[in-house]
Parts: sequence; structure tokens; C-alpha cells
Amino acid sequence: MEDFKTALPDATIYVYDNNSTDRTAEIAKEAGAVVRKEYLQGKGNVIRRMFYEIDADCYLMTDGDDTYPAEYAGKMTELVLNHNADMVVGDRLSSTYFTENKRRFHNLGNSLVRFLINHLFHSEIRDIMTGYRAFSYRFAKSFPVLSHGFEIETEMSIHAIDKNMQVENVVVEYRDRQAGSESKLNTYSDGMKVLLTILRLYKNYHPFGFFGLIAAVLAMLSVGFVVPVFIDFFKTGLVERFPTLIVCGFVGIAALISFFSGIVLSTLRQNERQDFEFRLQMLRKKAEDE
Repeated sequence: MEDFKTALPDATIYVYDNNSTDRTAEIAKEAGAVVRKEYLQGKGNVIRRMFYEIDADCYLMTDGDDTYPAEYAGKMTELVLNHNADMVVGDRLSSTYFTENKRRFHNLGNSLVRFLINHLFHSEIRDIMTGYRAFSYRFAKSFPVLSHGFEIETEMSIHAIDKNMQVENVVVEYRDRQAGSESKLNTYSDGMKVLLTILRLYKNYHPFGFFGLIAAVLAMLSVGFVVPVFIDFFKTGLVERFPTLIVCGFVGIAALISFFSGIVLSTLRQNERQDFEFRLQMLRKKAEDE
């Protein structure tokens, strides 16, 4: 609290209590924060509440565990306020994260998630799972929060990429947690949720790529198994493996259905992107009126 008040003296600091069992809310209130409550458990639920309740030109989000230094806050908010950035990512992975973080599978998981998203969505975000970010008003008010837990960072990153929003990276130092502070992030269960979220969002945001890949796999399986049937037919004039022929026919039909499903959903996605741009214009007009 004291660090961020020094770094951003004109900012209003909010602390959201997500069913904490210690004195977090009490201490934050004594330090001058506006303390609010979110009763639905999960980081995604907290961020939904924050974006819904707070109106600001710039939002700076950080974890409450003192792992992110406040001295980078000014640079991050400056990029939003004066450089048109919609999301600024506090990049831990390019500095001290891999040496400071003591949970080795977290290091592997962060690298894997970064690789998958940057290759699947053609982006250059250097730290997907960071909890240190700055946002513009239009990002906060146009972002549909669907995740409940720690997969929310993945969802925010992919939303910004898909909607062609300006994303900036700021390298920040990372400090390991203080003694007695424990992460609520479960390496295995939350890691699996993040990977499933990436798969789900790839399906939603790139339906032709997703269903096209399924169609290609099914088509190769169908052709691969039916070719020997045709070879035997041309040699003997008989179809000796009718069950294989029938199954290959159905698999081929499934491939066609998947292919055309991808085309239809891709067209719908394009229409949704056009509608989103229109909603952004309406959001900007509303902000100017206010």
C-alpha cells in the first residue's frame, strides 16, 4: 500500500477481499485503501467485480503479495494514458522470475503457456500469467469475464490479441513471496484449467483452424484405411472388408461436417468482430459524454 501510494500519489487504491480469513481487509483499510468485498471465490470473479464497479481512465492491477515492485507502476500507466495502450503486461519472465520463483513447475508452466498462445494466436506477449497489468477504460468495459479462477490472465491476453488491441510489454522485477505467504495457485489443477482455457478460446476465436484441423485428421484416417480396400477391389473385383468401408465412409462424412462447421462459425466470428468494433465506438461516445 505504501509503495503504490508513493509511486502513484493521485491514484485511488482499491483492495478486494475475496473471503480472506486473515486481517488483510482490516490492514488495507487502515492504510487508506477503499476495501470492497467479492463473495464468489476466485480471481476471475474478483476481476469481474472490479471492472464492473470502478470507472477510471486507467486501471492498474497487482497481486497483494508484494511480489511486484511499485516503481514500474508509473511507466505502465503512462503507456495507457499517453501511448494508447489497451493492456500493459508486467513481464516477469524476461527478468528475475526464473531465479526468484522457487516452484520449478511454475517456471515450466509459464513458458509452455507463453509458447502456446504466441504461436496459436500470433502474438508477442512475453508473460501470459502475470498478475501485474495496466488497462484502458475501453478494455475494462468491453472485456467479457467468463473464467472464475486463475485462468483469467489467459483469457485477458487472448481477448486483447483477438480484438486487435494495443498490447505493450514492460519488463519488471519479480520478488519471491515473503515467508508465511502461500500461493493459492495449484500447479497441476490450475495448470490444467489454463491449458483447457487455451483450447476453448482457440476453438471460439479461431473456429476454422480448430475444426479444420479436426477435419484434416479425420480425412487422413478415412483415406488411410479405405485405400487398402480399394486396392483389393481393383485386384479381385471384390470388397472383402465392408465394415472398414462403411466406417471410413462415416469418418469421411464427419470430416466434411467438421470442415463446413468451421467455415460457418468463422463467418459468424467475423460478424461478431464487426459488432464488437461498433460497440467500442458506442463505448467511446459514452465515455466522452460522461
